[in-house]
Amino acid sequence: MPKTTKKKTDAVSRALSHYDSAGNATMVDVSAKAETRREAEASAFVEMSPQVLASLPSNPKGNPLEIARFAGISAAKRTAELIPMCHQLPLSFIDVTTRVCENGVQIHSRAITKAQTGVEMEALVAASVAALTVYDMCKALDKGMFIREVVLERKSGGKSGEYQRHPAAKQP
Repeated sequence: MPKTTKKKTDAVSRALSHYDSAGNATMVDVSAKAETRREAEASAFVEMSPQVLASLPSNPKGNPLEIARFAGISAAKRTAELIPMCHQLPLSFIDVTTRVCENGVQIHSRAITKAQTGVEMEALVAASVAALTVYDMCKALDKGMFIREVVLERKSGGKSGEYQRHPAAKQP
């Protein structure tokens, strides 16, 4: 292996925990970590036309916002099946809420666990799948909707401590 590649691989290994010393993707061993309460919140936004927004209450498939809520909760429970290096977590709580805004639907998710690793991915998966479900439920009316700003809003617990997304970074 050329020296430049080895240096780059070593730097990646130190910076990203999902790589071993050879640069191969690996699941992080969390067995030495203590179980602590961990919480994460994420959000997503589905931008849509006023016509699609107006049709939400009369969607022939059912209430898109309620179905999206259920889909997000179910998805959070399956995060480890979807993302290969995620640990299966015992979720203590997961909630997904939706709010109709002027130009779309704001989605918010919150996940809590007491575990050896964080719950950020579960919150992000919940928000993402809820957004995809809103799209799926409304795509017959407009395939040009946008799913945007899927972000981690906040997390607490664990070695890295607290994280709060800067309020100015929020969009809708």
